[in-house]
Amino acid sequence: MKYAAFLTGSQYLYGGEALEAVAADSVRIAEYLDKAACGARVKFKGVMKTSDEIVATVKQINSDDDCIGVIVWCHTFSPAKMWINGLKLLQKPLLHLHTQANRELPYDEIDMDFMNLNQAAHGDREFAYILTRMGIVRKSVVGYYEEEDTVKEINLWLDLARAYDYSSKLKICRFGDNMRDVAVTEGDKVEAHIRLGWQTDYYGIGDLKEEIAAVSGKESEALYSETLKRYELNTDNVAAVKEQIKYAIALRRFLDRAGYKAFTTNFQDLHGLRQLPGMAVQLLMADGYGFGAEGDWKIAALGAVMREMAKYRKGSTAFMEDYTYDLTHGRELVLGAHMLEVCPTMAATRPKIEVHPLGIGGKEPPARLVFDGICGDAVAVCMTDTGSGFRLICAEIELVKQPLPMPKLPVARVMWRIKPDFKSGVRAWLEAGGAHHTVVSTALTASDMEAFAALHGIEFVHIG
Repeated sequence: MKYAAFLTGSQYLYGGEALEAVAADSVRIAEYLDKAACGARVKFKGVMKTSDEIVATVKQINSDDDCIGVIVWCHTFSPAKMWINGLKLLQKPLLHLHTQANRELPYDEIDMDFMNLNQAAHGDREFAYILTRMGIVRKSVVGYYEEEDTVKEINLWLDLARAYDYSSKLKICRFGDNMRDVAVTEGDKVEAHIRLGWQTDYYGIGDLKEEIAAVSGKESEALYSETLKRYELNTDNVAAVKEQIKYAIALRRFLDRAGYKAFTTNFQDLHGLRQLPGMAVQLLMADGYGFGAEGDWKIAALGAVMREMAKYRKGSTAFMEDYTYDLTHGRELVLGAHMLEVCPTMAATRPKIEVHPLGIGGKEPPARLVFDGICGDAVAVCMTDTGSGFRLICAEIELVKQPLPMPKLPVARVMWRIKPDFKSGVRAWLEAGGAHHTVVSTALTASDMEAFAALHGIEFVHIG
């Protein structure tokens, strides 16, 4: 399992007995945080007393694929110049934990030995100064390590560090190119690879067609039976449903073979396929793959990363599109949907498998999962390329129950209210250059996304 390295700052000035106490306290704190951690382990990696020790430890941490970040706490005073060379090399996210081994002061017994040993109030200020001087992005957590709020903040950071690690190795598969003439789905793939770690590769739809042709009847029947256990069949066109089942098997096999965790399709590039992949994409999204429609590789990657960040939290995270509005005065709402591809983790009730004409793309009517969406506070997030760099835009929204049924709309749909209000929220999104494709999440917050943007040095816009 992935882990964060716990390092304690000290120095030789206080003698061997004091350093033994520092190590014992550090082990106790690291073990407590490890037991309370969610989504990653916490492992004590030593008391750092010299620059050489720090450099050697950082090199080991950098080369360890299982290590997602570093937690540093200064038990005693830890002269910050000895941290410079190691911090210059550090390639993992950093959390600065400002805590103490003791909760309360021993007022009747406190002496200078106690003061020299327990001076995080002193040592952590020295360490924080050098982080600021060097411009190092970090998460600062303040409080006694056993407090619920302290543990919660550390766990939120572990989610972020795990997502950062995931992002740095992410591979996106594009079946076909971007939708013709669409601007916002474009972007600098080389810069994304350099800054975010996102490797984006192109494949012709013919490569997927060959994979579909290789799917066996036994495989198809097995997934079809499993799918009927999860979702309600609401069509007589079983052949169309089984066509999507074959697509799902082929897509998964193609992606897994080369380690792709996100992918795109384009309804303008389907030569050789009978249907636009609809339910097939929904089945893969439900299992954690990122997806972007019309070749939108940025939103596919962002969706995969956000799903990883939210992996151990309650709530749903899914690809979405702002489609149309209800402009009733005082209760303005956004109807979010897509032609087919909305993740069933956003469903308020058991999704239905249905087959309907698509009305676009010139292919056979595809099977898809149809449902009404969940309710709750959420964020809608997109990544855009401004020409001078990437911009992460995050709007606070409230998912709501649709006011009336939509019996003739045969796609999954979610409705939401924009904060702080419709006019100012939408205006801010438009002026920031926000895309029509987003990732909506009830599990993540604007603070999560701001921290992710800061780690990558990306501009962040918060609407709320």
